Amino acid sequence: MLRQRGWGPTLVVSPLLALMRDQVAAAERIGLVAETINSSNLDAWADIEARLADDAIDLLLIAPERLANPGFRARVFDGLRQRPFALVCDEAHCISDWGHDFRPDYRRLRRLLDELPAWTPVLATTATANARVTDDVAAQLGSDTLVLRTSLDREALRLSVIDLPDDAHRLAWLAQVLPELPGSGIVYALTQAQAEQTAAWLRGQGHAVEAYTGGVDADQRLELEEGLRGNELKALVATSALGMGFDKPDLAFCVHLGLPPSPVAYYQQIGRAGRALEHAEVIAVPRPAEDAAVWRWFESVSLPSEELCWRALDQLDSARPTSIAVLEGAVNLGRSRLSTLMNILEVDGAVDRIDRGWIRADRSWTYDHELARSLGELRRAESDQMLAWAELDGCRLRYLREALDDDEAVDCGRCDNCRRDDPDTATWAREPDADLVRRANAVLRGDTIEVAPRKQWPTGLADRSGRADLKGRIAADHQARVGRSLARVGDGGWGPEVARLIARADRADPVALDDELVRAVAAVLKAWDWDERPTWICPVPSRRRDELVGGLAAALGSLGKLPVHRALIDTTPPGEQFDVGFQADQSNSLHQAANVAGRIVADPEGMPPPEIAAGSVLLIDDEAASGWTLTIAAHELIAAGSGAVLPLVLQAR
Repeated sequence: MLRQRGWGPTLVVSPLLALMRDQVAAAERIGLVAETINSSNLDAWADIEARLADDAIDLLLIAPERLANPGFRARVFDGLRQRPFALVCDEAHCISDWGHDFRPDYRRLRRLLDELPAWTPVLATTATANARVTDDVAAQLGSDTLVLRTSLDREALRLSVIDLPDDAHRLAWLAQVLPELPGSGIVYALTQAQAEQTAAWLRGQGHAVEAYTGGVDADQRLELEEGLRGNELKALVATSALGMGFDKPDLAFCVHLGLPPSPVAYYQQIGRAGRALEHAEVIAVPRPAEDAAVWRWFESVSLPSEELCWRALDQLDSARPTSIAVLEGAVNLGRSRLSTLMNILEVDGAVDRIDRGWIRADRSWTYDHELARSLGELRRAESDQMLAWAELDGCRLRYLREALDDDEAVDCGRCDNCRRDDPDTATWAREPDADLVRRANAVLRGDTIEVAPRKQWPTGLADRSGRADLKGRIAADHQARVGRSLARVGDGGWGPEVARLIARADRADPVALDDELVRAVAAVLKAWDWDERPTWICPVPSRRRDELVGGLAAALGSLGKLPVHRALIDTTPPGEQFDVGFQADQSNSLHQAANVAGRIVADPEGMPPPEIAAGSVLLIDDEAASGWTLTIAAHELIAAGSGAVLPLVLQAR
C-alpha cells in the first residue's frame, strides 16, 4: 500500500540471518520483492544497492549492527531517506533483552528515529514479551508509542516436565521416546558441546538427527533447516541458534534438555511448535545443576563493570584512534566482549569509532549503576521463575502466560499437571531402560576430549613480562603436545563429579579423590595414542587447588609406577598472592599469558635426573581454560631439559 503511494522500500530490522531468509521467502510468496544485506551475502551487495537505487525493491532486511556501519549509511541509508519509508523492528523484544549488553546496536534505533521525520511510521512486533519488555521497548522507541497486546494462549501446545537424575538417564529416555513423538521437531540444548554430543548419541541409536549450532556454517544450516522442513530428519538438536526465524508450521514437538534462563526465552522457543497442528508435544527435561551453571555464566558476561568501562576510556584520547588489539593489553576482556563494550560506550556517546579504532568523545559520560543493578536482579528473578516452573503443581502454560503478563491467562487443560487425574492421558514420564542408561553413561564418560596447544604468543607479552623469548610463534619443539581432559565443563559425564571436587578445593575443604575417578583418568591415559609414553609426572603449582592437582599426580604416579617431581614452582611472594589475579579471573590471551609468565617457572632442584627428564613428562593440572598455564608450563619444562610435555587435566572449558 505504501509503495503504491510512491513511498520507498520498507526497512526491516531483524536479529537473525535465518529469520531474514524466511521473511524474504515469505515476502516473495505474496508478491513482494525483498532483499537482505548481511554478512553472508557480500557478493550480492552491489547488485542489491543498484536495485535499491532503481526503486526495484519493496522490503530491505538488515541486522541492527548494519546501522552502525558508515559505508551502509552512506551508500544505502542516506539514499532511502530521500523518500518517505516505513521502519519495522521485528522480534522487538531483542531491543530490551539484548540492547543493553549483548547487542547494543539495537539501541541505535532510538538515535535513528531522532534523525527521521516525525511522521515516519514505525512498527515493532514480537510474540514474546512481558510488560517489562513492552514498557522498555516503548520507552526506547518514544513517548508516543502505542502498545497493543493480544492473548498468549497457544491452543496446540501440551506441556510436560520430566524429572530425571542425570544426563545418562536423560539421553536414554530421549532415545526411547523419540520414535514415539509425532512428526518431526527440535531438541534444544543450552551449549554447543551438549547439542553435538546429544546428536551423536541419538545417531548412534539409529535416529535421523543432526546438530544445529552457532558453529555450523551458513550453507549447512540451510541444508539442515530444509531437512527438517521436509521431514527427512526426525529432529535437529539445536542451541538457541535455531529459534526466531525458523518457521515450520507442522513442527510437532519441542524437547528441552535443560531450560533457558527466562520464561520469555522458553516461551519463544516452544513457539516454534504446533503452528498449524491440533496439538504438539512440548517436553522439558531440566538439568538443575548444569542449567544454573550456564545461567550464571551468561549473567557474568553481560554488562561490564564500571571499572572496566573506565579502564577502556582511560586508554583513549580525542585525536588518535586506538585499536581493539591495543585496548586488549589494558582491559581484561576477551576480544568479543571488549568489542561489545566499545559498542555500548559508542551508543552511550562516550566514544566515537573512526578509521580502524576508537577515540574519546567530547561528551560527558557516567556509568548507569541503576541499569546494571536492575538487569542483574531481573535476570536472577527470571531464572528463579524457571526453577519454580519446573517444580510447579499448577497449570504450566498459565504460569508462563502470567510470567509474560497475559491478563487473559487461565488453566490450559492440556499440560501434564492439568491432565494429572485423567486416567486416559498418556504420559512421557517413564524410567528409561537400564542397559540404555549404562550405554549412555559410557558415551558421556568415554569421549576423547583433546586439549589443543597454543602456537603463538600474544602480542605485547614480551614487553609486559620482560621476557624477549615470549614473542611471535612458539617454537614447535617448545610447544605442549595435544593434551587430554577427563571432562568438559557442564557435561553430563564426569563433569558434575569434577565440579564438586573443584568446588571443595576452592572452599579449602579436604579433597579426597575417588578411586573410580582415578581409574577413569587412567583409562584416558590408556586410550591416549601418544608417540612415547611418559617417564615422569609433574603437577602444575596451584594457589587454590594444589591439594587436588598434587593428589591426582600422586595417585597416577602410584598407579603407573612413575616418579612425581615438582619441577615447577609458583614464584609469587606469599604477601602478594591476593594482589595477583587468579588465572580464572583473566579474560583475554594477553592477560592470561602475562598472569602466568614469570610466575610459574621450572625449578632446577625439582627436576628429575637428566635420564628421566629427557623422556616425555605428563603435566597435570585441574583444568584447561585459556590454555596459557599449560603452554607456559610446557615452555619452561622444555627449556629446563625435559622431553615432550603431555598435558592432562580434569576438565576443559
